[in-house]
Amino acid sequence: MAGGQIEGFEIAFHSSLSEPITIAGVPRMIAVLNGTLTAVLALGLQAPWLGVPLGLAVHGACYWLNKRDPYFFEALKRHLRQRPYWDA
Repeated sequence: MAGGQIEGFEIAFHSSLSEPITIAGVPRMIAVLNGTLTAVLALGLQAPWLGVPLGLAVHGACYWLNKRDPYFFEALKRHLRQRPYWDA
């Protein structure tokens, strides 16, 4: 027993098991929602000059927020789901 570790009780832990799933640095659900809204603006409303730059800007903002805090969107979802509490 070296350093407080028992032989045979060590496992390899891959980092992908503990990191959130992202698409281009943004959580998967946010990226899918952003891509869908961008496609609606660009293709559905036939305004690609508006939809594509707006989608890229939103994706860039989400990427920046996710880089600052990887669990930002999970905390935001939990915050929005919580009922307001007013102490009277």
